[in-house]
Amino acid sequence: MTDTLLPRLDLRPATRAVHDVGHAVDVVHDGTTLARYVYVPDDVQLESPRPYVHPLRTRGGDLVSEFRPHDHVWHKGVAWSLPVVGEENFWGGPTFVSLEASEHGYVQLDNDGSMDHQALTRLDVTTGPAGDRVDIAHTLAWHTQAGEHVVDEERALSVVVPADRDDAWVLLFDTTMTNVSGAAMPIGSPTTRGRENAGYGGLFWRGPRSFTGGTLLAPDFAGGEEVRGQRAPWMGFTGRQDGTGNAATIVMVDAGDNPVHPPQWFARRDMFACLCPAPFFSEEVPFDAGASLRFRYAVIVADGTGDPASAAALAELGTGILSA
Repeated sequence: MTDTLLPRLDLRPATRAVHDVGHAVDVVHDGTTLARYVYVPDDVQLESPRPYVHPLRTRGGDLVSEFRPHDHVWHKGVAWSLPVVGEENFWGGPTFVSLEASEHGYVQLDNDGSMDHQALTRLDVTTGPAGDRVDIAHTLAWHTQAGEHVVDEERALSVVVPADRDDAWVLLFDTTMTNVSGAAMPIGSPTTRGRENAGYGGLFWRGPRSFTGGTLLAPDFAGGEEVRGQRAPWMGFTGRQDGTGNAATIVMVDAGDNPVHPPQWFARRDMFACLCPAPFFSEEVPFDAGASLRFRYAVIVADGTGDPASAAALAELGTGILSA
């Protein structure tokens, strides 16, 4: 007698999560690795070891993130990176400090802390009429370079691949940080310490080297770095790849319930490509002992050249998923 093989009744999602246990999760869609979330990095202390997303790719397979560029080796794809948390640095490299009453500068201090994975609490893949989704969640403990435990964090990332578009996908980032240090640790930036228009800190995207000189996008805006420091609910970047000449667009959306919404933005294109919604750009955000802060973002990755109208549509896509 011949066995009859029955068809599967459940759909196999086009999106998979490939887990390198204890290190990283790859999110693969139709054979393309859209994102790799490294939750236990092997970075040296100088680079403030912390989880990051790299590589980041379009659905067409083009790389749209940079890892350890020679000019700033602590830049890693998309990462939650904070240069001023009290007197600690969770960004990496030197710290911008006041050298004298009227003099400032970068100094390499022994204050490069780490964001250390504690436990994976969720790893799910789901599919439905709206598309595929991968959800990752874990807990972290932040330690100073001296080893003091100062922050507990609950973090969730999701990759959403919409069924009604073949040119874009969305990365969601959600963090809740709790100050367990026993003291106030206000969160700021080099600008809050005296460096003009250098308010970086938060969810930071570093683009590939070929994107240098690309176009920054914001509501009703396409241009250069004059937009840095401006407030907006979203901002984007469009650039081209070496080799293929393919274009890609990144749009970052700040959730409407975030502290200091809409944020000022740290955005560059002339020296390198980057985007960072920076709630701590020009004023410190209080982070008292025992207090918690929550921030949520959407990062939309799309094939093709962007302009203010198409970037606004991508921002609307991300906002809708954030609000769902």
